[in-house]
Amino acid sequence: MPVLIPAVEHSQDTRVGAAAWHQEARAKIQKARQVTARCAQEAVTMWQPKDSALDPHLAHHLRRAAYIQPWRFCVEMLKGGGTLEKPPPGEGVTLWKGKMKPPVWHARLPLPLNRDVLALQTAAMVHTHARGARLTAARLAQAQQQINGQLRRLQRQREATDYRLSEVRKGLLINQQSVKLRGYRPKSEKVPDKADSMLTWEKEELKSMKRKMEQDMEKSEAMLKTLATCHDTLAFHCKERLQAVDLMNQPLTKVLGQAGRYSWVNLSRASTPRIKGEKTPPPDPVGTYTPECAIELYEAKRLLMESKDTLQEMAKNAEDIRERQRQTSDRVCASLAQKMRETLELKERMNMALGLMRGTIHRCTKFNHEMYITRDLIKGPLSKNHLETREKLDRPLVRVHQRHVGTQLPEAKRLAQSTDKMQRHISHLEKNLEGLLAKRKNLAYSLNCKKIGQDVDYDVVRLRLRQRHPHVRYQQAQGLVNDWDPRTPARIESSATPE
Repeated sequence: MPVLIPAVEHSQDTRVGAAAWHQEARAKIQKARQVTARCAQEAVTMWQPKDSALDPHLAHHLRRAAYIQPWRFCVEMLKGGGTLEKPPPGEGVTLWKGKMKPPVWHARLPLPLNRDVLALQTAAMVHTHARGARLTAARLAQAQQQINGQLRRLQRQREATDYRLSEVRKGLLINQQSVKLRGYRPKSEKVPDKADSMLTWEKEELKSMKRKMEQDMEKSEAMLKTLATCHDTLAFHCKERLQAVDLMNQPLTKVLGQAGRYSWVNLSRASTPRIKGEKTPPPDPVGTYTPECAIELYEAKRLLMESKDTLQEMAKNAEDIRERQRQTSDRVCASLAQKMRETLELKERMNMALGLMRGTIHRCTKFNHEMYITRDLIKGPLSKNHLETREKLDRPLVRVHQRHVGTQLPEAKRLAQSTDKMQRHISHLEKNLEGLLAKRKNLAYSLNCKKIGQDVDYDVVRLRLRQRHPHVRYQQAQGLVNDWDPRTPARIESSATPE
């Protein structure tokens, strides 16, 4: 640097010009230098790193070295003893030959290509907004598609549940038909038994199943309405987001595939903290991902999980109720079959007793007929003229014997006693025969009642097996119940009742 040598003091001023004139010139020069330095500083500061600042307390000749010192490569020591030069972090242009990395410089004034730069920035901003809107629309459309699929699955499950509910209602009608059909049994067969208890138990079980199925139908209906509302809201927001994507022709499904977020493609998948694809942007009221879209996506995810649980519960309940209804119907049919076997056993015993009684009645009738003949033989003929000589009480042998005193013969008395005894025995036998006939009639009536009871139970079992077939609908079973008139007399009333 040039060294200023102090002026030599002269005893006399040799300058010709006036001092004021010299002072004025020096002042102008100083002002020009100040303006030049200021303008040069301002020109440099218009194009320099954004956060650069000079230390005013640093010497002027050391300022440049201190200014570019952060740009130089950093030297790191390795474990093996070597060194590694690395550029400083941050944005900028790396000068590998010069071992420097100046930061990004920012212009504080518009450049000549300002219009082009602004157009490019506007295009980039529009493209970014359109890509964000397209990505949000793709997420909304994917959520709408999954909600739509869940709606279809829920509708199919509702149809299956409704079919199972109709089967339960048909079971109630079958139970009602069974009870009414068993009302055709004779009075003696209407003694409450386990079959009636099983029918009552089946009715209570079917009512509880019906209530449970109706609750599932109400719950699924509410879920269906909620899913439909969410579907419409997602469609509205998706249509609104798509208003800014008219100039982009890439399909929405491909956009989601490029994003690399499986939780966006499938809402049922839980999001992971370690994300390899794009991050979910924060909700912005004036951005592409608005809080309303975030709320609807969260609501769609919640409804998907809730409806999935509802579907599993409905399917499980339908399967459990189907199995319970089958087991209940089998137990009722088994009890009726057991009652039929018991009735058949009693019928066989009654038939055997009736056969034995029939033989006894035949023997008693024959013996009674023989007793009548014996009584007539003991009494003798109706006319005295038909008596033989040995049968007369005044035959010569008897008259000769009765010539002495106290020689009365007991023949007449014994004949009268034998006749009276025979008559009493015949009356007793006839009374026993009448009792046998009455018992036989009662037993035949009971046997007929048992036959009718067995036929009714068989018809009930056959009706239950035929009506519970899947091809028989609820309306058909309802028609059978409506066609039955309770005022119709039972079949047992047409047969003769015992005395």
